[in-house]
Amino acid sequence: MKGAPGRRKFIKDSVTTAASMVMLSALPKEAPGKVIPEEAAKKQQKNSKSPRLRFSVIGLNHGHIYGQVAAVLRGGGQLVSYYAKEPELAAAFSKQHPQAKAAGSAREILEDNSIQLVLSAAIPEERAPLGIEVMRHGKDYMVDKPGIITLEQLAEVRRVQKETQRIYSIMYSERFDNAATVKAGELVKAGAIGQVIQTVGLGPHRMNVKSRPPWFFHRKHYGGIICDIGSHQADQFLFFTGSMQADVVAAQVGNIHHQQYPDFEDFGDVILRGNGGSGYIRVDWFTPDGLATWGDGRLTILGTDGFIELRKYLDIGGKPGGNHLFLVDQKETRYFDCSQQPLPYGEQLVDDVLNRTETAMTQDHCFLATELALQAQKQAQKINLKK
Repeated sequence: MKGAPGRRKFIKDSVTTAASMVMLSALPKEAPGKVIPEEAAKKQQKNSKSPRLRFSVIGLNHGHIYGQVAAVLRGGGQLVSYYAKEPELAAAFSKQHPQAKAAGSAREILEDNSIQLVLSAAIPEERAPLGIEVMRHGKDYMVDKPGIITLEQLAEVRRVQKETQRIYSIMYSERFDNAATVKAGELVKAGAIGQVIQTVGLGPHRMNVKSRPPWFFHRKHYGGIICDIGSHQADQFLFFTGSMQADVVAAQVGNIHHQQYPDFEDFGDVILRGNGGSGYIRVDWFTPDGLATWGDGRLTILGTDGFIELRKYLDIGGKPGGNHLFLVDQKETRYFDCSQQPLPYGEQLVDDVLNRTETAMTQDHCFLATELALQAQKQAQKINLKK
């Protein structure tokens, strides 16, 4: 990720308060591919379109909110207001977005008829109930993943979305906010590797235990490791295989090395079978401190005529920086530096809100990716390794 000095300054400033530690809890200190406040501000100043939509934010518990806001600003959104129960989180957000008004309550935003879109990175268990309220108030909703953490929540969200016809968009940032993955989508669509057969998605993360809030360690609050991190990979599996139907073949989860947090899961993997291809997912919290970033996230897309491998956040022992794409076909091996690749999700979502279309992501795809992660989480076998 570019802007390392700004990242270090942000961390130094933020950790002075407990609430800022909460904000950083899901934003490890080295996070290439993840937009942090300073970088979000620079991007939106450079790339923002003229305002054509008014939006607000409710819930600032995850640092991904800064990337969510930056995406909508780039797409032509105008940030009007924000609300967080935690005063320190609100103060940190205000510092980065002084143009926005601090609302006195979530209801103040919900009842503002001028607001068309609400963004949220609240505690995961609160995201679906908030989204239901947003839709019932006639607004569209864009939420950080996991946007829904139980099958019961999913059923209710689907019911209300169908009833209201509002947009419920989960920002799967490892696809929407990663330039190499966007480029891979273009190449696959153009037939660069033929018909896709399988995706292999690896989502390792660093724990950073001291910066994590209490809810991070309790499954009832975050849904479990496959529900949380695995939803990224489920989304990419569906997208690259073109699957519109899929099933969980097998899944397993475990708490291998963090028994001091008995309700936590630090490892999980899944096998998926879709009507367009198959997929394997592995997610974990075992990134060692010796790695230069929070996780060596990778995606391999196997096709009938070649394969694509993404080194999303770094090329370990290879090229510097992130957003690396390698393509091998019947003729040659090629490398793509994707660091300047445009990220269209924010603009597409704004278009969808204004035009009532589904260009950013279909609603069926959004819900199916979450359903696969939730089903895998529910049926996962427990791993018990012998010491």
